[in-house]
Amino acid sequence: MAEPTPRQDPPRLRPAPLLFEPAAAAADPEHFFDLESIDDPRALLERATELTLAFRAATDRAVEFQALAAAQLADPRRFDRLTTADIAERAQWTEDYAKKMVEFGRDLLRAGEGPGSVDTL
Repeated sequence: MAEPTPRQDPPRLRPAPLLFEPAAAAADPEHFFDLESIDDPRALLERATELTLAFRAATDRAVEFQALAAAQLADPRRFDRLTTADIAERAQWTEDYAKKMVEFGRDLLRAGEGPGSVDTL
């Protein structure tokens, strides 16, 4: 019998969906996405890893949207454009970071990765 050929590309893990917790559960500092109720360490590691991947993916997407918004707000063609100092103040960034985010957003827009073309999870 022939042995199966190993896959060249590992399967891409899809992050676990982030579900909002009820206000009562969120108010309890010991409660975090029901992880405290999982007794099996294997299941706990699996679920905690899923959440970690989901949070990382959500962070990456949010940063891209921040960059797109910063680039749009700084667009010199806008009559109501903002300076990088204004953007930094609104986003609670340093001005240097705001400049980098504006450039990152412009790069995303030039690459055709504007708000209408960003993938959904």
